[in-house]
Amino acid sequence: MAKKNDTFYFDTFIACAEHAVKASEILRKCITGYDPDNLNPILDEMHKEEHDADMKKHELMNVLAKAFITPIERDDIILLSQCLDEVVDKIEDVVLRLYCDNVRVIRPEMLNAVEIVEKCCSEMKLLMDDFKDFKHSKTFRERIIRINTLEEDADEIFIANMRKLHTSETSPLEIIIWRDVYRYLEQCADACEHVADACEKAYMNNT
Repeated sequence: MAKKNDTFYFDTFIACAEHAVKASEILRKCITGYDPDNLNPILDEMHKEEHDADMKKHELMNVLAKAFITPIERDDIILLSQCLDEVVDKIEDVVLRLYCDNVRVIRPEMLNAVEIVEKCCSEMKLLMDDFKDFKHSKTFRERIIRINTLEEDADEIFIANMRKLHTSETSPLEIIIWRDVYRYLEQCADACEHVADACEKAYMNNT
């Protein structure tokens, strides 16, 4: 096997996960110091992470297209790269939703969901570190379970936030706006779980 190329794939997965971690940190910074009239710098910063993650994905696909031998099944490489890319996209979508809907005040309930997203991304980065040597890693499967658990926590927060929104808010417009924001946040955790699922699939296909 071409060891240099093997390392390239796994290092690229790690780099993509790092972009997701940075995106989650930007989201937390946006929410904790929310300034509805100064979102453009946040959007620019977030878009840079999304763009850089896309470039990593394209670079990986270009190498894969020319590869004769790959360290894991080609379909697993493609699926995992797509899932990693989706995480950054979903996080960017949250900030875009706040901007497009001109949200003026952040609901405190949003903070718990953002914290879960950040934890999911951090755990996903650790999972990618383990994935580089998944056949021998002692923590690989524990990372997958941890991400699954965090996604379940995100579901519980989503349900609680939706319940509170629909029982305490009287403005139909506010309900519509925040229902979408909460959904977008929940999808960020879902996207991290899709990465974990793709890693588990790759493990089953390549061991």
